[in-house]
Amino acid sequence: MSLTLTSSVFEHGKAMPAAHTCDGRNISPPLAWSGLPPGTRSLVLIVDDPDAPDPAAPKMTWVHWVLYNIPATADGLPEAVAAAALPPGTLEGLNDWKRTGYGGPCPPIGRHRYFHKLYALDTVLPDLAHPTKARLETEIRAHVLAQTELIGTFERQ
Repeated sequence: MSLTLTSSVFEHGKAMPAAHTCDGRNISPPLAWSGLPPGTRSLVLIVDDPDAPDPAAPKMTWVHWVLYNIPATADGLPEAVAAAALPPGTLEGLNDWKRTGYGGPCPPIGRHRYFHKLYALDTVLPDLAHPTKARLETEIRAHVLAQTELIGTFERQ
């Protein structure tokens, strides 16, 4: 069985509901995963948008959410999960708003893609004191056992 990541509110490659964006309640979507490889000790979740600011001429990847040290015993995250309700041991990194937590899609123009990337690691990382996505990617590079992604899209009306 391979590592999979799903959401009960949107399908891979399809539109994310407005509730999970700046046009709605700006809450995190429910996520579920399965198929962790043997030896998985923790998980990392990174949500980012490679289409910023304009999908016709992207200039950067905007980071929406960074979580690490999600315990391997967890099988998902509930909708609108708050920091206090994250699985025990889960730590947060900084998004591109320079804060922890989920920041939903809010594209200035066009339909953007939102990559929900899940990594199974062979280790539990030390406390990295709210790392950026780039720092976390460096830290996990030698520890990834498997990875998967779920892509949602959103375009403001």
